[in-house]
Amino acid sequence: MKRSNVNAIIREADAFIRSFGYIMPPFAYWTPEEMKARRGSSAGIFESRLGWDITDYGQGKFDELGLFLFTVRNGRFEDMKKGAGMLYAEKIMISRKDQLSPMHRHVIKAEDIINRGGGKLVLELFMPDAEGGIDPKAEVSVPVDGTIRKLPAGGLLKLDPGESVTLLPGVWHAFWAEGKDVLIGEVSTVNDDLTDNIFREPIGRFSDIEEDVAPLHLLVADYERWLG
Repeated sequence: MKRSNVNAIIREADAFIRSFGYIMPPFAYWTPEEMKARRGSSAGIFESRLGWDITDYGQGKFDELGLFLFTVRNGRFEDMKKGAGMLYAEKIMISRKDQLSPMHRHVIKAEDIINRGGGKLVLELFMPDAEGGIDPKAEVSVPVDGTIRKLPAGGLLKLDPGESVTLLPGVWHAFWAEGKDVLIGEVSTVNDDLTDNIFREPIGRFSDIEEDVAPLHLLVADYERWLG
């Protein structure tokens, strides 16, 4: 993915998010130079991997296979082990119309996926088998705003704006927007995108960036290379 495309996606995403009255935190708009200057005083941003995240899953087909994310807050796995502290995370995401976020599961993270506005959010769901793989026969049972919904294996759960589903660790899910782009909220236990995403297909979590222009804002995946 070219950096110029990343910059354009950031601008479009920011406008879309604002159209729903959601205001991003100030650090979202720091330039790369400001990020470098604040590396010491704002270490929590970098250690918790807060910020912009745009992925095409390494496949180079963002409009078909991709997702926009921004991590607003995130705790630490060390606190999860202790059972005390900041044990939660929050993201705001955008799934474009008919843009697939591919089938995956999490080992640790439990999450609420919330349709914050736009079209329908469609999730394809499977339960895990004993080895953690996809069970092609098991009935899926998930809470939708506190009410249990049951679906056949591979069933499609469609969430209207305002609705949400709770996905516990192990539940396989893929999702996309139907009708119009969807603004998605995610409230979860501590998030670790480096180790806690298990994909059905052998694909990557992050994009390969071709630096054709300077970055408007750094992505989370840029932090190590740009900031050390």
